[in-house]
Amino acid sequence: MPPQRVFALPRQQSLFLPPVLNPFVLEAKLTRREKIKCFLLGIILVPLRSIFMVLVLMVTWPVAALITFKRPLKRDVKPLTGWRRFMCRTVMGFLGRLYFFSMGFRVVVKGKQASSAEAPILAVAPHSSFFDAIVCIVAGLPSTVSRSETLATPIFGRFLRCLQPVLVSRKDPDSRKNTILEISNRAKSGGRWPQVLIFPEGTCTNRSCLITFKQGAFVPGVPVQPVLLRYPNKLDTVTWTWQGPKSKALLLRTLCQLYTTVEIEFLPPHIPTEEEKQNPNKFAQSVRTVMAKSLCVPVTDHTFEDCRLMISAGELTLPMEAGLVEFTKISRKLDLKWDNVKKELENFATIACSCKGGRIRIEEFANFLKLPISPALQELFSLFDRDGDGTIDFREYVIGVTVLCRPANTEEVIQTAFKLFDIDEDNNITLEEFAGILRSAVGVCDLNVSKLFNEIDADGSGHITYDEFRSFALSHPEYAKLFTTYIELQRYQGLLGEGPDSDAISHCCNDSPSDHQEDSNSDKKDD
Repeated sequence: MPPQRVFALPRQQSLFLPPVLNPFVLEAKLTRREKIKCFLLGIILVPLRSIFMVLVLMVTWPVAALITFKRPLKRDVKPLTGWRRFMCRTVMGFLGRLYFFSMGFRVVVKGKQASSAEAPILAVAPHSSFFDAIVCIVAGLPSTVSRSETLATPIFGRFLRCLQPVLVSRKDPDSRKNTILEISNRAKSGGRWPQVLIFPEGTCTNRSCLITFKQGAFVPGVPVQPVLLRYPNKLDTVTWTWQGPKSKALLLRTLCQLYTTVEIEFLPPHIPTEEEKQNPNKFAQSVRTVMAKSLCVPVTDHTFEDCRLMISAGELTLPMEAGLVEFTKISRKLDLKWDNVKKELENFATIACSCKGGRIRIEEFANFLKLPISPALQELFSLFDRDGDGTIDFREYVIGVTVLCRPANTEEVIQTAFKLFDIDEDNNITLEEFAGILRSAVGVCDLNVSKLFNEIDADGSGHITYDEFRSFALSHPEYAKLFTTYIELQRYQGLLGEGPDSDAISHCCNDSPSDHQEDSNSDKKDD
């Protein structure tokens, strides 16, 4: 039984698990009673509401066509004025309310909406449904941020053009920069343009928390009015998440309700300080804190990139939630790019493919490293297993590889490790040399390393060159901790004036001062 690890430094809160592990999932199974109720009400309500909705759309489309007649399809040079603006705010606004009324929505408005001069930007959260568009109607049809492709969709594309949206194009590499510039120009137009309404979360959640706000609404440095959305209904038929009911099912369930209540609350505008004007991220955090406090929900550092990782995890036959790592926090703390995290997810899936639940047990860990379970390997596994539950999830794997392994996987360490394996100094490592050193490092006398040796020996020549060793070490940083442990033990034995006896080394692998110092340094860099 190996001794328990002693952490020289406590873990910092910066890499603790979030209060809400998965804000992108909704378990929405209806009870038998609810299904019967929906069915009985739906027989009457769905046909009537569908007819009503079609009639409203038939009136709304020609009005929208008239407002946008001879207006450019893409980016508007000038805002709507005169009769066009009047019809947009009054007639289109009335028809929009009528449309949501036909679906059974009951709107409750709290607080007072600020004028365009007082708060050029409206920040709406939490964003949890396609029904959230109702806030645009209540707010007087402000401009929104939308994909340029949406304008080409039948019927609704014409309605969207009335809002004169700020367009985002996936085909334009400068789209993000141009979008922020356009938002700034409108926000600083002195009221010529309508307010800009933005959902700063950038994706839908289950409303259990507020995820990271994107900075687009806060870059201009102008006052922002927070707007809260609530759906205080006994049965949730509106929440549209990455894991949960599909849009068609939600629409049908909503139409089957007698009514659906939505509360829209306008908080006082948040006027940025000079520091917040210079730091959009701090401005966004301040606004999010105010909104979270009013909603009585926590905040997390999840972002849309976590959703992308969820999709990637599903494609790799892992549970989708395995990809949730609070990407913004992890990337900021460890200086990682999305592509790097995506690659680590693929590596993680390679190890975890044989186990259930998307977690790596020590058996899979040992099998991946092609080494037996030993005290040294258990120590390495425990460095990854941050919460001590006996498994490694993807979040722990990313932190472990980035903090423990990659910093140790330097050119100097690789060269030193190669020299240790190359006992006869002929610039080649034989199977006997390789096995002898690993047996000492791992503490297993009868260790069979032929499978691992053959994998490193890429050309099958029967010996490992430095190029082969280096290539393998760079692509498998998980071994770096074993290399550095052995190197430190060699130095420790040298300081004691002892030879590299395998039994002594095996004993030191578990509780030598240098190993504890190694762990202390790793944790210090990590946390």
